[in-house]
Amino acid sequence: MNELQTEIAELKEFIADLKADRAAVKAKEQREAWTKYVSLSVVIIAVIAAIAAQWGGKYSSRVLTQLNDATFNQTLASDQWAFYQAKSVKAKLYELQRDALQKSPDRATPADAALIQSYTEQIATYKQEQKDIEAKAKELEARREAARNIATVASGKGGRMGLAISFFSVAVALASICLVTKKKPLWFAAMILSAIAITEMVLAWTA
Repeated sequence: MNELQTEIAELKEFIADLKADRAAVKAKEQREAWTKYVSLSVVIIAVIAAIAAQWGGKYSSRVLTQLNDATFNQTLASDQWAFYQAKSVKAKLYELQRDALQKSPDRATPADAALIQSYTEQIATYKQEQKDIEAKAKELEARREAARNIATVASGKGGRMGLAISFFSVAVALASICLVTKKKPLWFAAMILSAIAITEMVLAWTA
């Protein structure tokens, strides 16, 4: 009889210990329930960071493309200005020859008059061609400036995206450490950094 009571007492003690363990596990789970939200936030932050990285890559590509366009247009504009100078030299040579004939009245023959007229027409042609070349060169320079401006804007946007990615990286690291150490302030810090990163992304899109 005593042995039966002893076994019953041990069984009751075992059951009590089991209940206490279950209660302790449940209490621990309740205390650490917030870590589920930390894990979820890490996933969300990683997804947004991937989007920021993709946009950062697009801005970098845009910078390179526009700088290439600017260089190309600058080269074409330089060629046009060189062409302009060549026309100017030719026009000047014709002007010198015309002026030389006009200053020689003793050679004012019909052939000279025709030659002077021809020189004058050629000079006018070169002058008109110079105007056309100048307009084209300025148009190319305007394209160059537009491409440079776009590259500058894209570079600024890319810089903001790069800063956002840096903040996201630190936020993920802090949240991961938080999961290991169970220190909630690290999670709060990660959320603050994520908010700053998202702000940088929005500014990059709207700037």
